[in-house]
Amino acid sequence: MKPITHFIGSSESAQALRDLVSTMANSNATVMITGESGTGKELLARLLHDQSHRCGANFVPINCAAIPKDLLESELFGHRKGAFTGAVADRIGRFELAHGGTIFLDEIGDMSLDMQVKLLRVLQERTIDPIGGTRQVHVDVRVVAATHRDLEHEISAGRFREDLYYRLNVLPVVTPPLRDRPADVGELLAFYAKKFVNFDQKPIRFKPEFLTALQNYPWPGNVRELSNLVDRFSTLYAGQELDLRAIPPTLLPKGLVSAQAELQAQAPLLATLEMTPPPEVLAEMQDPQAEEENDVESIIMLAQGMPQLPPEGLSLKERMAQIERSIIEQALERNSGNVSRTAKLLNLQRTTLIEKINKYELRSV
Repeated sequence: MKPITHFIGSSESAQALRDLVSTMANSNATVMITGESGTGKELLARLLHDQSHRCGANFVPINCAAIPKDLLESELFGHRKGAFTGAVADRIGRFELAHGGTIFLDEIGDMSLDMQVKLLRVLQERTIDPIGGTRQVHVDVRVVAATHRDLEHEISAGRFREDLYYRLNVLPVVTPPLRDRPADVGELLAFYAKKFVNFDQKPIRFKPEFLTALQNYPWPGNVRELSNLVDRFSTLYAGQELDLRAIPPTLLPKGLVSAQAELQAQAPLLATLEMTPPPEVLAEMQDPQAEEENDVESIIMLAQGMPQLPPEGLSLKERMAQIERSIIEQALERNSGNVSRTAKLLNLQRTTLIEKINKYELRSV
């Protein structure tokens, strides 16, 4: 997979961030990156490292929220053999691993108060005390910290030290949420479509109406959510041009389902997309037997009587499908092709009716 080597986007905010990284890169001052989850805080930290004179040394990330507080000190500063139960060998901490390079302290706002005190001393003295060690170790590192929390609020609540905040917040950077830079959505979709392309397939593409809907979507999960969505579609619809109307609602974020319904009402879909996962994957996504049983029950209720069984027999499944298709066709004709009124007449969910219209290639207006 092609790695991200820059902050993607042509918007003013994306360009401003790239310029800011270039300006800050060769400083040794501590950087504090704030912003919502999924906005690219670690990416910016890596870019700061890659563009600095420290790029030849290690970039060492650590998620302070993911490490139990009892183990975080050992992770950051290391320990010596026998320092505590289970310390069967010396361990080099993240600060020492990052000597000459950059350490990225992600989710610094989740660090406990006692660890904040120890970190403050490291930032002041540029030395660490490995647990169980008898001497201090000098470290030459650039510290980049990040958090999605409002640290000024955390300070007021007594959960974050004010002196540590000012020590970290020398060079502040704010990553904007994706909803504030909709002009970048198209470039991000194209990038991740190429990143997640399957084998010899072409990258997926988006029809103009789908792209517009994605640009208007608020992206609560930001770029991480966009990346996951493109990964999903690249697996299910490899190499295809995607039409929002053809995507099952269960595969869409809730915020896009209403946009899909509006688009379907304006221009009902005739073509369908071909799913590419193996049968066992599709079976996990949807139980076809249960769906078929429900269909049979609803068709029988709608049919209100079946013709007599011919002597040579018949295909029950095909006859059921014929009845269903005929009833839907009549209902659409009665309602001049209006999907919403037809769904109400047949006591169906609108999305279910749309799937059946596509299945039987019925034309509605």
